[in-house]
Amino acid sequence: MLMNHICDLHTHSCFSDGTCTPAEIIDLAVTAGLSAVALTDHNTVDGLSAFLAAAEGKPLLAVPGTEISTSWNGKELHIGGLFLKPEDYSAVTGFLEVINIRKEESNRRLIHALQNAGYELDYDIILQSHPKGTVNRAVIAAALLEKGYVPSVKEAFRTLLSSKNGYYIPPERISAFDAIAFLSSIHAVPVLAHPFLNLSEAELRQFLTDAKKYGLAAMETNYSSYSSETTDLAARIAAEFGLLQSGGSDFHGGNKPDISLGTGKGDLHIPAYFAAKLQEVCRK
Repeated sequence: MLMNHICDLHTHSCFSDGTCTPAEIIDLAVTAGLSAVALTDHNTVDGLSAFLAAAEGKPLLAVPGTEISTSWNGKELHIGGLFLKPEDYSAVTGFLEVINIRKEESNRRLIHALQNAGYELDYDIILQSHPKGTVNRAVIAAALLEKGYVPSVKEAFRTLLSSKNGYYIPPERISAFDAIAFLSSIHAVPVLAHPFLNLSEAELRQFLTDAKKYGLAAMETNYSSYSSETTDLAARIAAEFGLLQSGGSDFHGGNKPDISLGTGKGDLHIPAYFAAKLQEVCRK
């Protein structure tokens, strides 16, 4: 039974591009008084066993998940999968394999382009410094920050790592609908993450019309960068399409130092019943 009043269903550990271990996320969640916390590393489930082990005997619900990088109409969309079952981890890893191969190729192209422009980066050293996790632009941004090439990770994304500036060529991504259908097939809970980071209201409505047919169950309505007006709009759209609500801080530890677990930038509130209702979906 969920005793506390808030949860956090979107976090990242050192197994993707965060800086905390899965066990540290559990400890932070307990300290913050969360009723539930999900680990949703990018395109991997490698940290979930340690995450669940660390949660044993702790007064909160640990939700195993992942966040899958996908594409729809030329836009990058992230599809979360919550309440993954340990017996399905190998199937999830197999499904994610093509994504990670393409991402690795994209990373190496990016580093090569930056090297040619005079930035002293070594991809093998970046890999060695991040042995557990998958490397993505956030990890490369941290390397640029460490060398003093950028004043912040956010600035790295705005400049050197933006696809508009010629160095970064996005990998070919799988269809968002394929990811939703796969998660549905293993009885996980497919969730559209932070929709308004990538979609207009009109685009979101268009996407949801089709995504529901593939099994989309929920949408993040509460998110660290959302205003109260955006949260209200997201909640209304979720209700309109018969979707459950989810929410998360998108916690990354030191790689996003302005985002705290559970409370985001200080005003995030994700009701505990979000997790309870989502858990009911995978029990049916």
